Amino acid sequence: MSKSIQAVRGMNDILPDNTAAWLKLESTLVKLMLRYGYQQIRLPIVEKTELFKRAVGEVTDIVEKEMYTFDDRNGDSLSLRPEGTAGCVRAAIENGLLYNQMQRLWYNGPMFRHERPQKGRYRQFHQLGVEAYGMAGPDIDAELIMLSARLWQELGIEGLELQINSLGSSEERQHYRQQLLQYWRDHQDVLDEDGLRRMESNPLRILDSKNPEMQTLIERAPQLVDALGDESRQHFEQFKAALDSVGIDYVVNPRLVRGLDYYNATVFEWVTDQLGAQGTVCAGGRYDGLVAQLGGRETTAVGFAIGLERLLEMIKINTKDEEASQVDACLVMVGDAVQAKGLALAEQLRSELPVLRIQSLCGGGSFKSQMKRADKSGARVALILGDDEVEASTVSVKFLREDKPQEQLAQSAVAQLLSDTIGDHV
Repeated sequence: MSKSIQAVRGMNDILPDNTAAWLKLESTLVKLMLRYGYQQIRLPIVEKTELFKRAVGEVTDIVEKEMYTFDDRNGDSLSLRPEGTAGCVRAAIENGLLYNQMQRLWYNGPMFRHERPQKGRYRQFHQLGVEAYGMAGPDIDAELIMLSARLWQELGIEGLELQINSLGSSEERQHYRQQLLQYWRDHQDVLDEDGLRRMESNPLRILDSKNPEMQTLIERAPQLVDALGDESRQHFEQFKAALDSVGIDYVVNPRLVRGLDYYNATVFEWVTDQLGAQGTVCAGGRYDGLVAQLGGRETTAVGFAIGLERLLEMIKINTKDEEASQVDACLVMVGDAVQAKGLALAEQLRSELPVLRIQSLCGGGSFKSQMKRADKSGARVALILGDDEVEASTVSVKFLREDKPQEQLAQSAVAQLLSDTIGDHV
């Protein structure tokens, strides 16, 4: 007998026991985006490889080591998207969304990176991206932070630390890059293998090293803040003042550089120590040069991304709620003669209460076995229909999660009972 085929390492199935939590999270995200005036955009999973080389940077880990790239039948090099910002900018340029316009966009879906799988981080992972175009001031930077802070509040997540920094303009960063490069050259005998590899091509990324043996060297390196001009400093100070005005705490981290080449000015990360070594839950910043870099007109831009698997891990850690149920009520149908009546009753209830999640226990079985299935489903109520109930046009109602006596009601009264009992929880 041949061995069964397994899923690709790092690309996990999301099973029915877990999808209720996903649906609840995604529903929260959709409602929050609407409240802040952001519109959804849906993007292809596959893009031309050149897009990511131009946007992310050819000497980044993503492009050098992590992308899933292949040639299609026409000989074009294509890649599964490793992140969403480049594709969002490409779509906005291609479809004329940016010319003399301000846009607030968001997207959600799978991304792909060939990296070592670990807790909350997979080779196929899901990401929420939020992008804002055409707004140059620090107010939109601050609004994105406020939006993310409200998301943590609504999900019941605590213990996240906001780290912020400014990368300045491209000219200021280039000047700083030369200072930093000279510093690394003067100390290359202390650099690890990764640092030596990055020294000439991307010296700022060495600041992001997690190697404990490198930390003293990194702490003594020149700081980017010293290279900022008056305009960049003012932007950063106004950004911090906006956060202060709503009471959002933050830490200025001068070593925060972000992993992608296209960032400038404001950068930020929400981090935690609850997920092991990889502690970033949300990250983003300003990327004013990327639209022009990808062929569009000069357009200011800022955004962030959240890994949803990591966010679900944080929800589990921070909340004590019972697992979300995908069913509100189960219809127990005892006897072959009641099947048609039971299915009709379920359809009637779904019409009267459109948000009600009712599961008819098709497939038969004894009363005892059906009640076990009803309890296992997580439903709050079992609606019991047998020959006696059909004859009397009634339904027996058993409360599965509350210490209440079983009731027998007229079928016409069941919808009101369910609305009173379950309505607030749907």
